Amino acid sequence: MRLVMRGGTVVDAEEMQRADVAVVGTTITEVGEVDVRPDDEVIDCRGRFVLPGFIDAHSHADGLVEHDSVQQSLLKQGVTTAIAGQDGVSYAPGNGAYAREYFAAINGDHPRYSGGGVAGYLAAVEGHSRLNVAYLVPAGTVRWEVCGRSKTPADEQQRAEMIALVEQGMRDGAVGLSTGLDYVPGIFAAADEIAALCVPVAQADGIYVTHMRGGYEDNSAAGVQEIATISATSGARVHISHFHAQAGIVHEQLDALGRAGVDATFDAYPYGRGCTLLGMPLLPPELSVLPVDTVVEVITDPAERQRLRREWFPVVERSASLGVDWPSMITLGHVAAPEFAWTHGLTLEAAAERAGTDVINLALDVLAASRLEVNAVMSVRHERTVAELAQIFSRDDHMGGSDGIFIGAHPHPRARGTFARYLREYVRETKTWSWSDAVRHLSARPAARFGLARRGKVAPDWVADLIVVDPLTVSDTATYDDPLRDSIGIDDVIVAGERVLAQGSLLSSAPGRGLKRERVR
Repeated sequence: MRLVMRGGTVVDAEEMQRADVAVVGTTITEVGEVDVRPDDEVIDCRGRFVLPGFIDAHSHADGLVEHDSVQQSLLKQGVTTAIAGQDGVSYAPGNGAYAREYFAAINGDHPRYSGGGVAGYLAAVEGHSRLNVAYLVPAGTVRWEVCGRSKTPADEQQRAEMIALVEQGMRDGAVGLSTGLDYVPGIFAAADEIAALCVPVAQADGIYVTHMRGGYEDNSAAGVQEIATISATSGARVHISHFHAQAGIVHEQLDALGRAGVDATFDAYPYGRGCTLLGMPLLPPELSVLPVDTVVEVITDPAERQRLRREWFPVVERSASLGVDWPSMITLGHVAAPEFAWTHGLTLEAAAERAGTDVINLALDVLAASRLEVNAVMSVRHERTVAELAQIFSRDDHMGGSDGIFIGAHPHPRARGTFARYLREYVRETKTWSWSDAVRHLSARPAARFGLARRGKVAPDWVADLIVVDPLTVSDTATYDDPLRDSIGIDDVIVAGERVLAQGSLLSSAPGRGLKRERVR
């Protein structure tokens, strides 16, 4: 049977045109005036735009992409493909144990993955998801599989074993390698170790994707310099995850990479606040890398608390992204301990006041009771305005990424709002982008960068990952105060030629694929 999307305005990275779109199987067959046949399935697109599905360049739906609620939230933003394996920690390779322990508050659990490497992870998507998923080999997980909880540099044998895991992951179809250099164990990996892992990535024409070292913001130069070194040593193309800093810093550092001959891109989301594990800024890395039982024992010991108060929390106050105001800048998004469910949506400062204790004790109590499974929405010292973000998004090397985390009773709204917010705020309202610009930033450019062949364009012989957008109403509705609301204005979505969202409702089909790296023609 043929699917015909009739009467809409087709938008891709080059042009907008009034046209029908015909789809047979997984593929677009016609764009233009299509004569409707009696047995065609027709979607009335009059008054709406037909765009290639969006590609979330930085997603944390790794373990949750099979959940209907998560799929609905992504599809209603127009996202048809998520790039998983971010920040150096995810399930494959190995059995997923480290991701389930350390990243429980970010990626969640995976219902079926228990091994099989990148190939096993991608295969697990088939038949269980309405969206596509591509995967980055997570360097922290690779290090964990070979070096365990070691804080020392990998020796020659360990480095060879890690390289072999990356090579296998690239053969399995990974689109690149990711690092999270503020997380453990990535924080213990030196630039030369990372560069060695990037060599097989470069050889396979993959991409090195990094949550760079040092907390971003005013400290971005140090992280960017390390990226330049890694790229020069390995030959890898690079992509900087969630580059959050003032516009001047972003421009200066990316321009410096260009002058150094580094082929670099980045993603940034349209919000001024971030989200991460609560333990990442509030616990020393040397403690966080230990088994959860050990960490809980340490942070519940009165003498150890005093030591952390004396030796570590002054470091938190001097951090580039937080500083002395950190108790008022951290809002609890997900707290696994039921006895602390009342803290969701409160700053640490407000929660401590309500509990009748000080902020350090409150934070450590929450972490201990939750066995570290806590995430938090993080303010920054210099929160970006819409105008400043527009300067960042205007760059040709930018692409859309949500850094969306779906875990929690009061998560960051970016998980459910990012891509609709781009369209509302930066296309319709500020006109930072044209509609074709939006396709370049949110679909065509990430498809090319990550090697997702025949996606990112509405044209014959291209894969029919398509969204239908109401340009007058598309909008995010999730806010910091009410973050669980889905976006509006995208009610019909096709993935691999099958309708997965129809008039705002999920359909039962699950045509999503585990996408393997291919060259985009």
